[in-house]
Amino acid sequence: MVTELELFAPALSESLFPAGISRYAVGGLLVGLGAVVIYLGTGISAGASTFLESTLSYVSDQSRFQRYVASRDWRVVFTLGIIAGAFVYAVTFQSGVVSSGLYESGATGQVYDVGGITLWLTDVQPWRLFLGGILVGIGTRIGKGCTSGHGVCGVGSASKTSIVGVITFLIVAIGTAQVVMALGVSP
Repeated sequence: MVTELELFAPALSESLFPAGISRYAVGGLLVGLGAVVIYLGTGISAGASTFLESTLSYVSDQSRFQRYVASRDWRVVFTLGIIAGAFVYAVTFQSGVVSSGLYESGATGQVYDVGGITLWLTDVQPWRLFLGGILVGIGTRIGKGCTSGHGVCGVGSASKTSIVGVITFLIVAIGTAQVVMALGVSP
């Protein structure tokens, strides 16, 4: 039987978070703060999976897309912010232009110098990125939301549907990672 003291033993913490817990704590605080700001500013939970449907409301008169007309503008800004944030992160921290104790370079990618700008590019094959994106998109529609909507906002508001969804996400993700690792699949 594991005691409470053993759960917080330094060896366990080091095995779960070999690079330290600070990066996860800072990331979690920033994601949570972003969700709060969006909710206070719009009164709507911050979920990214409805972006496609809200964007299609600009060009389609179908009723399924029209339900997002009132919130589509901020959803476009939200999604562009996600893309811009990832781009800024890639050209600063991942490429090594800016360094921080909170970030350590990953093992699946290469740094390239393109026109005087240092860029980091993944070693993951483009077809895998594309297929993964398609599967994630299908999963978010089937699950009626994504990890930001269910995981951050839904669990935070004690939604039973979101809690079940997040448990399902975790079980599938952990199982998939174990299978991929056992098969020896690499980027």
